[in-house]
Amino acid sequence: MEQGERLFWGVMGALMLFLTGLIMWQIMQTDFSLRQAEHRRKFGAVYMTLNNPFYEIVDEEIRMEVEKRGDILLSRDPVLSVERQEEAVRELIDSGVEVIFINPVDWQRIGPALQLAREAHVRVIAIDTNVENEDFVDTTVVSNNYLAGQQCAQHLLAHASGGNIALLKHSETRSSVERIQGFLDTLKGNSAFRVVDQAECQGQLEQAMPAMQDMLRRHPDIDVVMALNDPAAMGAMAALQTVGRLDKVLVYGVDGVPETREMIRQGHMMASAGQSPRDIGRQAVEQAYKLLAGEQVSKIVQLPTRLLNKENINTDTGGWD
Repeated sequence: MEQGERLFWGVMGALMLFLTGLIMWQIMQTDFSLRQAEHRRKFGAVYMTLNNPFYEIVDEEIRMEVEKRGDILLSRDPVLSVERQEEAVRELIDSGVEVIFINPVDWQRIGPALQLAREAHVRVIAIDTNVENEDFVDTTVVSNNYLAGQQCAQHLLAHASGGNIALLKHSETRSSVERIQGFLDTLKGNSAFRVVDQAECQGQLEQAMPAMQDMLRRHPDIDVVMALNDPAAMGAMAALQTVGRLDKVLVYGVDGVPETREMIRQGHMMASAGQSPRDIGRQAVEQAYKLLAGEQVSKIVQLPTRLLNKENINTDTGGWD
């Protein structure tokens, strides 16, 4: 073999060794990254629905707080189905989550899904609404829903001498039940105010609108609406608009979403008891990491609501920003 040829093959051999070493180094780096990913903690979140801006913001806040710590959040939307929510809990457990944030579709029928988590030693944090058997959850992070109803009723008492009231409810959620109860208890004993009709709407605009239309057909003299949340209040206002009564009926809701703040600003809605989805998300994550660190947590974390009305709507964001 001539000297030039030997030099050529020598260079090629060195190059091959270099390339082999580079490939092996890249493989080792990739394996290292995968091992790092395997050690990231997994969290799951299952809402009653994500067809609601409130839960979208809660999920966004939880995700931001979890990912800020280098961990992973897997979110699921059962679309208001108890069966799908249980299936989602089962799937999250199988995927290896350590904590599940749950916003139950039905606060009384969520038990079997929570039992699955308990048997798998997965921590559970209820958010936005309680569950019937609180022994199944490690902690609950909610707004003071009874207070929200009280605040709406107190505003009504200050701005009207009486009224025929229609209620838009969602009896499958404890938060809704407490809001309506707080409203009714505050008006109790005042005969000038009377509930003339009520309807279930699951807190959904598209269900609240026809429900409100039906109530208006039965009771055209309705002049007050108390809705369990702002999407339901928006549905009520859409129904009132179709019969030309939008500005003749006093509408109340709970949440303080940007769309209803604009309706309050324009004078189409009286008030909304604002709750902060960002505070709920942050508090839920804080409780989760305390649990994983073996720390004691409170059985319930209850956050105050703030009534948003025409007087403060331009200065109070309601905790959504």
